[in-house]
Amino acid sequence: MAEDVVDLCAALLRIDTTNRGRGDAEGEREAAEFVAAHLEGCGVGATLVEPAPRRTSVLARVPGSDPSLPAVLVQAHLDVVPADASEWSVPPFAGVQEGGFLWGRGAVDMKDMVAMTLAVVGEWSRTGRQPRRDVVLAFVADEEDRGDLGAHWLVQHHRDHFAGVAAAISESGGYSYRSGGRRVYPIGTAERGTMHLRLTARGRAGHGSRRNDDNAVVKLARALARIAAHRHPVRLTPAVRMFLERTGAALGVPVDLDDVDGTLARLGPVGALAESTVRCSTTPTVLRAGYKVNVIPGTAVAELDVRTLPGTEQELLADLDALLGAGVEREFLENQPAVQAPADGPWFEAMERALRAEDPEAVVVPYCMGGGTDAKAFSTLGIDCYGFAPLALPEGFDYRAMAHGVDERVPVDGLRFGARVLDRFLSE
Repeated sequence: MAEDVVDLCAALLRIDTTNRGRGDAEGEREAAEFVAAHLEGCGVGATLVEPAPRRTSVLARVPGSDPSLPAVLVQAHLDVVPADASEWSVPPFAGVQEGGFLWGRGAVDMKDMVAMTLAVVGEWSRTGRQPRRDVVLAFVADEEDRGDLGAHWLVQHHRDHFAGVAAAISESGGYSYRSGGRRVYPIGTAERGTMHLRLTARGRAGHGSRRNDDNAVVKLARALARIAAHRHPVRLTPAVRMFLERTGAALGVPVDLDDVDGTLARLGPVGALAESTVRCSTTPTVLRAGYKVNVIPGTAVAELDVRTLPGTEQELLADLDALLGAGVEREFLENQPAVQAPADGPWFEAMERALRAEDPEAVVVPYCMGGGTDAKAFSTLGIDCYGFAPLALPEGFDYRAMAHGVDERVPVDGLRFGARVLDRFLSE
């Protein structure tokens, strides 16, 4: 049985768990069996659950020494997005270690966190240690699609497994970001909401050679042009406000909350962490219209990827309706609200202590994630969800480009650092 976090991560990377969406996935069962076997080898009972054949998640619980304390959840997904091997420098599912990095699809999104968690449980087993509070584990399928066969299904059908959980940790936070000579570690305390919308323009079908002032394609194109040109107003959530203030103070950069764009520019590269979270966004991503070049269709359809900040949903929809204009209707394909957790309480402070124990110069700040995670599912249970998958990254390493990118890789030393930080946090 692999014990070292690097060996564990390499083994997981060699299991192809590609999730192509729309129910087309592979390898989640094999990854779940690997995880369950490791946990069982550490004396931790593991349960495999499947809402559909081979769409497998793993549930487990490590008892703490004080059962009166609220439990903490570690949730991590086993699936990955597709990788085109022709674009990669190494085979994406070979788990190759080269140049101080471990390469493979899922190296940072998020089999590194799975491996770190398994390594911590293994260390507890070998040394006879026990965490203070129950540590609930959920290694889930289908995060890279809608989560209907993963986290959302789990909170609906295995709610009892999460009884007593007060906080959860998962991906997209706790990694080092070098800026201004300092090491900044952003911890995700919020994430924008996700609205996927379908827009339908209706008009009069007809011959392409004839004048038609009721052209559905033209209506939709004009609406999309207005949406693309619209700049949503700045809306500072508590997480973003604290990120700007604390990061600016640590780096010695003036922070002007009345000029957020200027502040972000002055923060330099680290400002990129917040640039997508000071506003809502409405991004056209799909277009469908027509079936023949000389036929004006009666309908034209577009899809929007809309991201909302907490408390802005109704304002955004009102603005969007004004931009759509007459003859264009909208409907929801998906609507998951934004997530927020306290950035000034004991959970955040415990993560900060764990990081500083391994890096005394760490500048730890809260931030809001621009995208979405399975926190949207687990937060419906009243759980405070945090992005905390700790890593130490070398200077110049573009962590944000790794997830879903070509040549995804994680630094070996950073992976071991993360396992030590995670051990400190979960043990405490």
